[in-house]
Amino acid sequence: METYSLLREIADSWVLLGMFCFFIGAAIWAFLPSQNAARVDASMIPLRDSKDQKTCSGTCESCACSTPTLELKG
Repeated sequence: METYSLLREIADSWVLLGMFCFFIGAAIWAFLPSQNAARVDASMIPLRDSKDQKTCSGTCESCACSTPTLELKG
């Protein structure tokens, strides 16, 4: 039997079975109850607030960043 034919037969049967088992295992692991926190965290990514970062040091007198701002909470 040629090498190509042997490798083709192995790939068609055992490697396919191994990849299918890996897929099923990954799917089961993703939906375990212990992964609930990770799923909730991932679902909230689009809704997270991004903090605006200062682009200056705010040390000059005419800088708008140096004036205190009131932030409303609640």
